[in-house]
Amino acid sequence: MTQDNVEVILYTDGACSGNPGPGGWAFILHHNATGTRKEAFGADKETTNNRMEMTAVIQGLSSLKRPVSVRIVTDSEYVMKGVTQWMANWKKNGWRRKTRSGWEPVKNVELWQKLDEQVQKHNVQFEYVRGHTGHPENERCDELAVAAYKNL
Repeated sequence: MTQDNVEVILYTDGACSGNPGPGGWAFILHHNATGTRKEAFGADKETTNNRMEMTAVIQGLSSLKRPVSVRIVTDSEYVMKGVTQWMANWKKNGWRRKTRSGWEPVKNVELWQKLDEQVQKHNVQFEYVRGHTGHPENERCDELAVAAYKNL
């Protein structure tokens, strides 16, 4: 998928105060053709940063009304690698991963399954951005996610 046929850009971020602790998620959807933007956010009183990063992507993709070509811009290598590198094997192995002590269930399996369901509906590509380096949409998502958990 080239940049020209990306219909939607989904910017996401999750934040947590303590890990676990109260956390928030946020996304910005940008529709390329019209330039319209949608922001959304939410919070959980007891969660982890990884769960909030995943929730931001799930919520963003879930808000799309039809299948589209979407570029997901995230500062979470966990989410990006989970979808692009690890998920196929997890699914093949019954949502388990091999560890030194044998097979263990994948952490956050219910969120990975929701994410898998959403990713299957769309033509997705990932773009990794380093967090807290001045990327305007990433900074805005962080601001929204932090405000969400602080307002719990």
